[in-house]
Amino acid sequence: MKIKIIFLTLITLLSIGTKTIAQTTTKEVIKPKTVLLINAHLTYPGLSEGKLNKAFYDKAREFFLSQNFKVLETKIEAGYNVDEEVEKHMQADIIVLQTPVNWENTPWIYKKYVDEVFTSAMRSQKFLSGDGRSEKDPAKQYGTGGKMQGKKFLLSATWNAPEESFNNQKQPLWKGKSADDALFNVAANYLFVGFTVVPGHYCYDVFHNKHIKEDLENYPAYLKKVFKL
Repeated sequence: MKIKIIFLTLITLLSIGTKTIAQTTTKEVIKPKTVLLINAHLTYPGLSEGKLNKAFYDKAREFFLSQNFKVLETKIEAGYNVDEEVEKHMQADIIVLQTPVNWENTPWIYKKYVDEVFTSAMRSQKFLSGDGRSEKDPAKQYGTGGKMQGKKFLLSATWNAPEESFNNQKQPLWKGKSADDALFNVAANYLFVGFTVVPGHYCYDVFHNKHIKEDLENYPAYLKKVFKL
């Protein structure tokens, strides 16, 4: 009888232990991921108020919340703390930059933001350790010193340029280049520190585009596809 009681007790303890492990594993699996949304819009009163970029930004926020992400936010024009921005980048699994294209680039406030945040993270060696090259190993190449592997970056931009001005050798400005090619310098910062850069999302010809509503409606599906959620 004593042996039977001991045996049943052991079975019960093993069952409880297995259940606890299963619960712990489940908790680890459902741990929410984190996304950092950055709005780089710069207001020009009467010319560029930022409503369209805000609309895409809000769509992304709504989408990631629906996917149980923790959402971090930065609206550059409203101000920011450099150390906090470094930590946001460290926490984020995904970063989405929403920006208008001003004179074939981001607004200047975004370049200032990158200079300050990435330089701080370079000094602390949180984003990278050197540029990847090594005197001891000449095979190591420039741009391989990043520490941010496993994270993803998406550029979402609004263009005055029409979609047909890209990927067409006959077009005089971009001469066959894609929109991703045209804004490669923006993505390169993230590539340099180890991010995977996914294909950008673009809303074209914004002053004449009759499909802006459709572009906004389709944006969540694009996010779901490109991030495989």
